[in-house]
Amino acid sequence: LFLATLTYDTLRFEYEDFPETKEPVWILGRKYSVFTEKEEILLDVTSRLWFTYRKNFPAIGGTGPTSDTGWGCMLRCGQMIFAQALVCRHLGRDWRWIKGKRQMDNYFNVLNAFIDKKDSYYSIHQIAQMGVGEGKSIGQWYGPNTVAQVLKKLATFDTWSSLAVHIAMDNTVVMEEIRRLCQSNVPCAGAAACPALEPGVLYNGCPEDMGLRERLPLWKPLVLLIPLRLGLTEINEAYIETLKHCFMMPQSLGVIGGKPNSAHYFIGYVGEELIYLDPHTTQPAVEPGDSGCLPDESFHCQHPPCRMSIAELDPSIAVGFFCNTEADFNDWCQQIKKLSLVRGALPMFELVERQPSHFSNPDVLNLTPDSSDADRLERFFDSEDEDFEILSL
Repeated sequence: LFLATLTYDTLRFEYEDFPETKEPVWILGRKYSVFTEKEEILLDVTSRLWFTYRKNFPAIGGTGPTSDTGWGCMLRCGQMIFAQALVCRHLGRDWRWIKGKRQMDNYFNVLNAFIDKKDSYYSIHQIAQMGVGEGKSIGQWYGPNTVAQVLKKLATFDTWSSLAVHIAMDNTVVMEEIRRLCQSNVPCAGAAACPALEPGVLYNGCPEDMGLRERLPLWKPLVLLIPLRLGLTEINEAYIETLKHCFMMPQSLGVIGGKPNSAHYFIGYVGEELIYLDPHTTQPAVEPGDSGCLPDESFHCQHPPCRMSIAELDPSIAVGFFCNTEADFNDWCQQIKKLSLVRGALPMFELVERQPSHFSNPDVLNLTPDSSDADRLERFFDSEDEDFEILSL
């Protein structure tokens, strides 16, 4: 209880309104003006799914923790960036949550995928237990790379969303690898997993007619996560312009990272400040009501979001993008190529057509560092980060 109270108190004075500035506010690929669109900005922020510490949920693994206060912040940020991908996949980027308004079934399907119980696709229970295979004991702190790897594994069970999840390692995005992953000829995870549609309608590139469906090269919606280290102990300011551009792209899912051992989900920026959702508030676990309906208000942040100076960002982050169609992916590639021409913007990662010959096979990349490595760099964000190449000018 003391922890929860402390958390609320330390946050209370951060809920300032947006500064009165001519600078545009960017939220996940959308541009707003503070002067004319303040309500739209707040509605956009409130509509994101907000996952925080919870208490009194069923014990993880049957006998483990019943709360993630103090250790689950990066897991919650992983849930938030992934929930944004599911919102884009099933509801669209324009969807908005209105308090008290009856939401569509797909919204509750998305929310249920993250509820704190063992059989939700992306629950804290699933993430914590899947992390054991990555060398993280339950209750141990994750870095952005570990949570990305775990979410990728969990997404394979989510046939409803039928996502292709790619994690670009070594600061390199290989286009050929992504196309191979997304252009699977498997029908949309079976007709049962596809929401019912009007006949003849194209659903994410696959028509309802099964005969046709099998002949078409399909594009599975892509979740692209890029773990990066943008400096040694603090962010190299040469990357700041590029980082800002990531929030300007319509494919943006935002960024997970934060300050050392304190994770945030960054959804945009204004001026030299990042805008983020903070998981460091402990709320009681939510149970479905008598009608089977889930009370959802506590999953939406209904006060102005927190802000922090970009310069304070820990250099260890993961950047996320969602490409619903192949055209979205091609457009994203074009934007990244253009970004490399912007003066004063140092690329955070490389975009290449084919895998350079010196790469190891991505399928056998072992995430867990050697124990000798794990003992080093304790002062950094997370011991896993020795896997990263340090980017420098």
